[in-house]
Amino acid sequence: MIYAVSACLMGDNCKYSGGNNLNDKAVSLCEDSSFVKICPELLGGLKIPRSPAEIRGNGGSSVLDGNAKVIDKNGNDITEKFLDGADAALKIVMEFANEGEEITALLKSRSPSCGCGIIYDGSFTGKTVSGDGVTAALFRRKGIKLLTEEDL
Repeated sequence: MIYAVSACLMGDNCKYSGGNNLNDKAVSLCEDSSFVKICPELLGGLKIPRSPAEIRGNGGSSVLDGNAKVIDKNGNDITEKFLDGADAALKIVMEFANEGEEITALLKSRSPSCGCGIIYDGSFTGKTVSGDGVTAALFRRKGIKLLTEEDL
């Protein structure tokens, strides 16, 4: 089994604010495993720091289907960057894995890219709703098992 891990959980300073979400449990899990770090937002061309973003609509699956958008706090539509980042992350993970090898993605909770099962609602008020981030939704469609740091 290999892990695709949100780079911010491994201590990379790729969070929108320029910081990270270092998680000791994620680091420990990866110490004895094959893993690849991903940051879909950087892979999609977003910079550090950047304005926070949230999905307006019904989550990442709706973004993939063209029925929802990713909007930053300044009101800019950055949906294409999130779609590009999700595609790039999937490509990296698939190139890293051996054919037939089980892949588990350990992704940052509530992120508009990586959130699994719960994401922010698009109002920038801290309210959450059921749904996946864009990358998590794409990974789910491809049969990749999803976890967040909260599952560890």
